[in-house]
Amino acid sequence: MISWNSRPVSSLPGGPPAIRLWDSASDALRNIPHETEQGLYVCGITPYDATHMGHAATYVAFDLLNRLWRDAGSTVNYVQNVTDVDDPLLERADATNVDWMELAESQTDLFRTDMEALNVLAPEHYVGAVESIELIVPVVESLLERNLAYRVEGSGSEPDGDVYFSVESASELTAEAGEDAWKPGFISHLQADELAPIFAERGGDPDRPGKRNPLDPLLWRVARDGEPSWEGRSLGAGRPGWHIECSVIALEHLPAPFTVQGGGSDLMFPHHEMSSGHAQVISGAPLARHYAHAGMVGLDGEKMSKSRGNLVLVSALREAGTDPAAIRLAILANHYRSDWSWTSAGLADARVRLDAWRSALSTATVQSVTELMGSIRTALADDLDAPSALAAVDRWTVDTAHHTGSDEGAALAADVFDALLGVRLKD
Repeated sequence: MISWNSRPVSSLPGGPPAIRLWDSASDALRNIPHETEQGLYVCGITPYDATHMGHAATYVAFDLLNRLWRDAGSTVNYVQNVTDVDDPLLERADATNVDWMELAESQTDLFRTDMEALNVLAPEHYVGAVESIELIVPVVESLLERNLAYRVEGSGSEPDGDVYFSVESASELTAEAGEDAWKPGFISHLQADELAPIFAERGGDPDRPGKRNPLDPLLWRVARDGEPSWEGRSLGAGRPGWHIECSVIALEHLPAPFTVQGGGSDLMFPHHEMSSGHAQVISGAPLARHYAHAGMVGLDGEKMSKSRGNLVLVSALREAGTDPAAIRLAILANHYRSDWSWTSAGLADARVRLDAWRSALSTATVQSVTELMGSIRTALADDLDAPSALAAVDRWTVDTAHHTGSDEGAALAADVFDALLGVRLKD
C-alpha cells in the first residue's frame, strides 16, 4: 500500500535531552534509551469514514515522537496498518450502497491527504490488512497446531470453523517462559469484571457459544454469504480478525520487542493487549518495550463519535479554508495524554498563535532561536509536552518583538518549528 508524501525534515544543530515517555503498561514515566534505530508502530484507521479530530490528534502526537527521535540522530522505522476489511467497513458500505473496496480506497486516499496536509511524517511501511492475508494465514495455522487457538462449532446462523485465540493457553505459555507473562489487562489495568463488557463494546463477542473463554478474540472468520473472503489454506476461505492483523504486520517489519506501540487510549484493551499477546506467543518476546496512548477528543464537552454524528473532520475544516498549520497548533495546545474537547475558540486561538509566530520570524535572531530550540526540546523530551513547547514559543515572540532580526535567524526559526513541532510557517 502506498503511503503519503513527507516534506524533508531539516537537520538542526545539537539534539534533545534524554526522552521520557509515559508507559501505559507500567503506569509510569519511563526513559527511552537512545538507539541508532527506533521502532514505532501506530495502529491505523478502519477506512469507512473521513479522518476526524481524534484520529488527527493521535497521529500528530506520535509524529512528535518520530520527530524527536530523528532530532536525536536516530533512524525511525515507523509502521502503520490500514484495517481495510472489517465489520464496520462492510456495514457502512452496505448502509450507503457503496462497494466496500471503493469505500476503503476513497477513505484511505482522504486519510493520506489529511496526514500530508497536517505535516505528519509518513510511515516507512504503510500496510493494509488485505495485502497481509498471505502472511496471516500460516500464522493462524501455526497457532492451531500449537493448541494456542481452536475452532468453534457453528450455532444458529453461524457456520462451523471460526478460529479463536486461547487467552488462557497464551497466559500459561508466557508465564512458563519467564517474567514477561502476558494476560488481558496488562496495559489497561482493567479489573476482571470490567473486561468482558468492554470487550463487547469494542468489537469482541464474549457471548459467542462454543468459546472457551469469553475474552478469546477471533483470529479467522470463515466465509459467510455476502461477505468478502480469501483463500485460507487449511483454515478454509475467510478473513482475518482485527488483532492478529496488527501482530503479523508489526512482526513482519519490526524486531520484537520494538520501541513503542502507540494509538488512542481506547485501543489499550482489547486491541493492543490482544495483538501483543498474539505476537508474544508467535515470536517468543514481548511485542514492544513501551506502550503509549493518546487521550480521547470530544466536541464542546461531548464525546465525539460516529454514532452521535458530531465528528469534526480534518477534510471539512480544510475545505472551509482553515490553514492545516492552525489545525495542528490547536491539537498541540493539549497534552497528548489528556482527554480534551475541540472547540471553535480553541481553533481561533490557534489561528492567532500562528499569525504571531509568522510575524515573529522578522525579529528572529540566531541566538534567540538557539535558546528557544533548547526550551522546545526540553519540553518535548518530557513526555511530549507540546503545550509547554508552545508556551515557550509564545514567550519568545513577545521577548523578541523589538529585536532586529536576520535572514539566518528567520530561516533557523522556521526550521525549528517544522522539524520539532511539525508546524510549517513557510512553504
